[in-house]
Amino acid sequence: MNSSSEIRTDARFRDIFARQRAAFLNDGPPPLGRRRADLKKLRAAVIARRLAIETALNADFGHRSRHETAMMEIMTLVMGIDYLHRNLRRFMRPTRRHVALSFQLGSARIEYQPLGVIGVVSPWNYPFSLALMPLATAIAAGNRAMIKPSELTPTTSDLLETLLADIFPEEQVAVVTGDAAVGAAFSALPFDHLVFTGSTAVGRAVMKTASQNLVPVTLELGGKSPVIIGKGAALDHAAAGVAYGKLANAGQTCVAPDYALVSEADIDAFVAAYGAAVAAQYPDGPSSDDYTSIVNDRHYARLTGLIDDARAKGARIMEVGPRPNEARSRPHTMPPTVVVGATDDMAIMQEEIFGPILPVLPYRDIDEAVAYVNARPRPLALYYFGGDGEDRRKALTRTTSGNVTINGALMHYAQDDLPFGGVGPSGMGAYHGIEGFRSLSHAKGVFDQGRWNASTLLRAPFGRIADNILRLMLR
Repeated sequence: MNSSSEIRTDARFRDIFARQRAAFLNDGPPPLGRRRADLKKLRAAVIARRLAIETALNADFGHRSRHETAMMEIMTLVMGIDYLHRNLRRFMRPTRRHVALSFQLGSARIEYQPLGVIGVVSPWNYPFSLALMPLATAIAAGNRAMIKPSELTPTTSDLLETLLADIFPEEQVAVVTGDAAVGAAFSALPFDHLVFTGSTAVGRAVMKTASQNLVPVTLELGGKSPVIIGKGAALDHAAAGVAYGKLANAGQTCVAPDYALVSEADIDAFVAAYGAAVAAQYPDGPSSDDYTSIVNDRHYARLTGLIDDARAKGARIMEVGPRPNEARSRPHTMPPTVVVGATDDMAIMQEEIFGPILPVLPYRDIDEAVAYVNARPRPLALYYFGGDGEDRRKALTRTTSGNVTINGALMHYAQDDLPFGGVGPSGMGAYHGIEGFRSLSHAKGVFDQGRWNASTLLRAPFGRIADNILRLMLR
């Protein structure tokens, strides 16, 4: 039986949703100027609260590098808002479509129409930008939105609620907070579209709940994103790129390299290069201001359990970089760690790591590396380091992933004109770029028949003219 608090929460959600839907129907689609003005308001509010955002994220993580927050939460969001603002007129413009000869003097076009009320369920790993980038996209497409942020980052959730309440009425944008039960009730609302970012397991539950109302979903999930170090690749360059991608936000990134496939002859050299790259990027070790903590004790214990399981089953565990033991001086902080000799029966190779642990696996040739990737669920990202040769071509054309970065890590996410999304278990649908605008719009086909149209000759009563036209069209 539902508790009285759950009933009140559900009633509040439905009241906000009903008011947003009524306001949308009453006001109609907002014009270009209004959408741009709202994007500018959002951008200005984010810039003005930079210090508050950095402070909130630091409080929620125990320690969060302020530079990582500024670059990976605030800067990427601001760049995304600027991109939408700059391209919005083009996105909103109807697109012409071909009209067959038999319908000539008519015209066809696609008009992009706001859907209505968009639901956004955002995660804890980038709790600010992954709440507000879908919101900015929803605003650009002319919609209203309700956001359910993660309960694991409550300080940031409170900041989001205050920030958005200061610049938008609740009938346009609303934030609702609470635990997993609140999230489930939120997902059950009859939104016009629901954007969820989080784990594959929770994504399945969200999609199942949304299906009760036939709500279309965009699922940004994750999985084990591989990095392939090609034979002959510059190992120092590759190791530096992998270290950046693996250790930014302490590996708590949905597109972080999960494991590295390295030519068996290069394993030791790559591990040494990776350790040197960690030392170069974090010269003060894991207790430095630049190194981020694991979000809480539960996730830290999960990561420790992955390492303990791998060690017990025969893997070699190496903590790399300067003074790894200093990680213990800060709550739920884990040093950069390499796992050599990981096997499929280890938990670390069965679930997304989401932490600063890098399994390094050997391969004999590119076909074996490709087969290894293809034997597993399709990942959100794939990374390849190496020259423009046959091995790279095989890695790109014979694997399927959400997106790819070549000779780098994470950077495809920052390309505003590329769609971002997964495939299969790593996600469904995409946002960023024009694809994001169109995901949160209805592409309505419009045919204007015109005053005269050849199709009028095919109306009853049928006779010789209809027979001749059919003979011509069906020859």
